[in-house]
Amino acid sequence: MKLDIIPVKWSDEGVVMLDQRLLPTEEVWLTLRDYNAVAAGIRDMVVRGAPAIGVSAAYGLALAAKNFVGTTVVDLEDEIDFAADVIGKTRPTAVNLFWAIDRMKATFKSAKEQEKSVSEIKEILKVESVAIHDEDIEAQRLIAQFGGELLNDNDTVLTHCNAGALATGGVWGTALGVIRGAVDQGKHIAVIADETRPYLQGARLTAWELMQDEIPVTLITDNMSGHVMKKGRVQAVVVGSDRIAANGDVANKIGTYMVAVLAKQHGIPFYVAAPLSTVDLNCPTGDEIPIEERGPREVTHVRDIQLTPDNAEVSNYAFDVTPNEFVTAIITEKGVARAPYIESLKKQFED
Repeated sequence: MKLDIIPVKWSDEGVVMLDQRLLPTEEVWLTLRDYNAVAAGIRDMVVRGAPAIGVSAAYGLALAAKNFVGTTVVDLEDEIDFAADVIGKTRPTAVNLFWAIDRMKATFKSAKEQEKSVSEIKEILKVESVAIHDEDIEAQRLIAQFGGELLNDNDTVLTHCNAGALATGGVWGTALGVIRGAVDQGKHIAVIADETRPYLQGARLTAWELMQDEIPVTLITDNMSGHVMKKGRVQAVVVGSDRIAANGDVANKIGTYMVAVLAKQHGIPFYVAAPLSTVDLNCPTGDEIPIEERGPREVTHVRDIQLTPDNAEVSNYAFDVTPNEFVTAIITEKGVARAPYIESLKKQFED
């Protein structure tokens, strides 16, 4: 059974998001009625995961256009530019955010050059945002197909963070899409999920998704991954990504780098699954990827429960960068890229 989870949707009332902060104990849907609310939803992690952030950004700009009450295309352009600036300041690491914003602005520019009316442009932007969402789901399906072929029957796969349907436009996911793809191909796959401190995406979201799909999953603490690899319990590691540099360096949830180093030490393949919208050819290496730092409360508390002494000094990097030498392959909707990534990733954009 594959549960078709769609974490963000367009509606006539606004952008509808599944509040992932409350999962798995509560399933609450929020209707966000303006672009400021969409920006807050992205920033506050109502929705998270690079592809889902990109879809949400596109919907936020479509909503900005829908709510525009002016009468001129010039004024609508100013509104779109302002909304894009607000949304663009929410999550700096996920390049899908900026990819979606640029695509929506390019769509507006094309409509303006064609001398479309305000009402026509509003509809064009809505249609484009829905197309971005539909294309993302199709990309996940292809990632699932290509990635599933890399896994063997009876493999146990370790994953870090949540790169499932909840982190994308829905249905498949990226890393979990690879696992779902293998299962669809008739293979028996089990999963070990890191809890993923401090936000516990693995414990709260990955375990929940896999249990919904009846895929065997065992939850472990983050500092247990080396031990289970050493015991021979892991045959492959599959993770998602928030930005991939042109040379194949990969930014993903904090802790991914440690998992990659451990996988190489134990001779375990380390796969990264992401759509091409996550690949940033304008970013030469991982050194240029901006790393988001979030507030200390995510570390000092679990929801309302305080874990640390008052006024403890906290560092809360949300992501780290795994150098390409630790990456066995990068799986996109165009296929499987292998080193040298500077060539294989560029070729996927040309195909």
